[in-house]
Amino acid sequence: MRIGIFFGGQSREREISFAGGRTVYDNLNKSVFTAVPIFIDSKGHFILLDWQYIYKGTIRDFYPPVNSLPKSELPIQIYAESLRNISNEQWDKLISEVGRKINPSDFHKYIDFAFLSLHGPYGEDGNIQGILEWYGIPFSGAGILPSSIGISKIAQRQFLQQAGFEGPKSIILNKADWDIQPHEIIFQKLKDDIGLPLVIKAPHQGSSIGVSILDEDNLSRFERLIQKSFFELEITTSDWAQYSHEDKVGFIVKLVDIREGIGLPVIIEEEIIYTPNELLQYLNNSISSKKERILLKAIDSEDSLLIESFIEGKEFSCIVIQDENGRPIALPPTEIRKGKDVFDYRSKYLPGISRKITPINAPQDIIEKIRTKCSDLFKALQIDVYARIDGFITDSGKVFLNDPNTTSGMLPSSFFFHQAAEIGLNPSQFLSYIIRTSLQARLKTGKHHFELQKMIKQLDKALEGLKNEAQKKINVGVIMGGFSTERHISVESGRNIYEKLSSSEKYLPIPIFLSGNEDQHELYVLPINIMLKDNADDIKDKIKDYHIHPIIAQIKFESNEVTEKYVASSVTEFQKISYQDLPELIDVAFIALHGRPGEDGAVQAKLEKLNIPYNGSDVESSKITINKYDTNEILRNAGILVADHRLVYEEKWHSNHTTELEAIEKQLRYPLIAKPADDGCSSAVKKIKNRTELEAFAGMMFRPKADFIEDLANILKLKKNEEFPQKNFFLLEELIEKKDAKYFLEITGGLLTHFQQDGSIEYEIFEPSEALAGGEVLSLEEKFLAGEGQNITPARYTPEHEHYKIVAEQVKNTLKKTAEVLNITGYARIDAFVRVYEDLSAETIIIEVNSLPGMTPATCIFHQTAINGYKPYDFIDKILSFGTEKMKKQTIAK
Repeated sequence: MRIGIFFGGQSREREISFAGGRTVYDNLNKSVFTAVPIFIDSKGHFILLDWQYIYKGTIRDFYPPVNSLPKSELPIQIYAESLRNISNEQWDKLISEVGRKINPSDFHKYIDFAFLSLHGPYGEDGNIQGILEWYGIPFSGAGILPSSIGISKIAQRQFLQQAGFEGPKSIILNKADWDIQPHEIIFQKLKDDIGLPLVIKAPHQGSSIGVSILDEDNLSRFERLIQKSFFELEITTSDWAQYSHEDKVGFIVKLVDIREGIGLPVIIEEEIIYTPNELLQYLNNSISSKKERILLKAIDSEDSLLIESFIEGKEFSCIVIQDENGRPIALPPTEIRKGKDVFDYRSKYLPGISRKITPINAPQDIIEKIRTKCSDLFKALQIDVYARIDGFITDSGKVFLNDPNTTSGMLPSSFFFHQAAEIGLNPSQFLSYIIRTSLQARLKTGKHHFELQKMIKQLDKALEGLKNEAQKKINVGVIMGGFSTERHISVESGRNIYEKLSSSEKYLPIPIFLSGNEDQHELYVLPINIMLKDNADDIKDKIKDYHIHPIIAQIKFESNEVTEKYVASSVTEFQKISYQDLPELIDVAFIALHGRPGEDGAVQAKLEKLNIPYNGSDVESSKITINKYDTNEILRNAGILVADHRLVYEEKWHSNHTTELEAIEKQLRYPLIAKPADDGCSSAVKKIKNRTELEAFAGMMFRPKADFIEDLANILKLKKNEEFPQKNFFLLEELIEKKDAKYFLEITGGLLTHFQQDGSIEYEIFEPSEALAGGEVLSLEEKFLAGEGQNITPARYTPEHEHYKIVAEQVKNTLKKTAEVLNITGYARIDAFVRVYEDLSAETIIIEVNSLPGMTPATCIFHQTAINGYKPYDFIDKILSFGTEKMKKQTIAK
């Protein structure tokens, strides 16, 4: 069956839709379905997307294509709506670079079923559902009516009140009233009628976009939050004049981010500003004008806002599905423990920012009350297949439901998969359930009845056939977690590997969580529901006190018919194991760990003793590359350019503080880079601009307790949930700069190794990606998480396309030499800076080498492998095959 995955779209949630579409594409069972990616751009074009673009980190990494972008020296990517004066013929040419434009009337030529991974306006408001129904294409999820109600928070609130569901006090604020009435009068009326805190909501946006909480009696803050929800932004010319160029670029970067900024184009006094360059020029010119303030308005905004009273209580989210007879089953509700008041876009989709507890920490009767209320709303709205319903439970036991979503986020750790895992469905199986149940739901429309029944019968036969397959698969132990500052990224990597392998016909992945400490590793085989917890700390907490909650047991019983139908292979059970148990359990290991242990050779040494093949470099090479100082010394001695550097030891820092500072400042000048010397990438990497910041960095690194020292953390501008390790030494490096080069950029390049017939190693160096940092250095989120980083693959070494190959070959030769010198095998990622001179000679300065690079869905190594024709599964298969062959050769040699 051909499954068209509709993703991207025109809303502010297009990036999470893009990432969710990729999850669906990867997890559809390859024995039953053929995935067909249909990308919708921000102008509403339907594009049959070439598969390699699915693995870009963000939409802006590939669309609009680089050669169609207006020239700019600003490191800011734009969306298609920032292109101006584009004719239909130009659009067709632009689209042809990434795929093929198709019309809805031709959908039936390419797909049999539409899986909707769209969010917000045009995606879950009934629009796309109506188009598909018109052209006779069955689609996933709810129909037109519940979708059109579910998209509007104002319509939802009115419906909930009329249907007898309890809710907060609420008032609708119209834009016209806001523009003409005194703001202090509006504010006073809201305080009188609703009271503080106020919850301010943009009514047609999902994922808490345009949602804020005002908890103080402050008129100016009230005005700013109202503006934010109307997608307006005010700046004073005096403030702009005080900004440095770097500050101005940072302001525009935040503005262009449509999840939290108002986006481009913007309207200023009826003039439309399309690009970052135009906006920068306009604001710079405004300094000389007599205007005190400039108001920027988004092209797409809101005509009214929903203002609600704040509900004190536990916040939850509950997925409701249907059984084989169409009856709703509320899955175990998840409690959301936030790091801040609003469960916003970042809290929902970035691991570690919030905690998700399933089931909610409440008495059983309260959990049942939540489930009943959610099921009642599901029926009242006439929703089919599934929905995500959010709400609050107060201390007095009242249930407030406030946000029925007819399309849930589909990232690997989203509520959508997280709660389905509690009844034993892995992502691939749950997607099969969604497709089959959606076909059944479309029968209710009375349209295309015969064709739908025929599709259901064919699908049932295919699903039954999966259970009868007796094919022996290769057991892969996917080792994830650990106890480094990158443990959350490790879990994201491990889950991604698990999911890529679980939908394959060759491998059976077994999730293994590593915990403990450097002296004693603890290993646990995880059931799917534990593996899909939000982050490594949640998993660790769960395994400390592992038990099956009575509510989970009850829901499993209620949904037994569903599970029986879709689970083809046995589910892994929770058990604590040792390394000695692995030979009986797995054939090969995929180490998805980052930092220590994992990239230091410790796990590899354990596996080699047991003759278990594994991915990546061997023990000795890993011991070198984990240590950034030793790596740089070896590379420098081999004639490869690296940064000048210096180790700072805790004992020396404390005993000879002044002398050590003077020695550092004599060798290295500010600004410089400070980082852990023996841990993974981007963790606690900071640009140090002066002595105060250097002392703060040392104080944090050498702090006696794990808790942050608040004054020092503030100097370094550390985020509340940011990981910052305790070490007894760290590394300082010179800041690599452009100097007299014509072009200068940061890159990250992947590689893969192969055995030649004579047993020698062949290095396949991929086209590196250009990395654009949103801040002073690339963060962990920018490198690995969907929608966060800005990467352009292949890197833009020069504006002239014809010069690319000349420079690229020089860079790739340096990366290859680096890998050879360090004896890297399997695969790796090498980070570097590149200077390109007038004569096209290039200097590649190596920054660090990662022997087990991140393998999250959004990591740019997948962008690079796609250019060479490898889908992520193909790449992972090559890595495992090489590791298996390497172990065979080592065994023979012994």
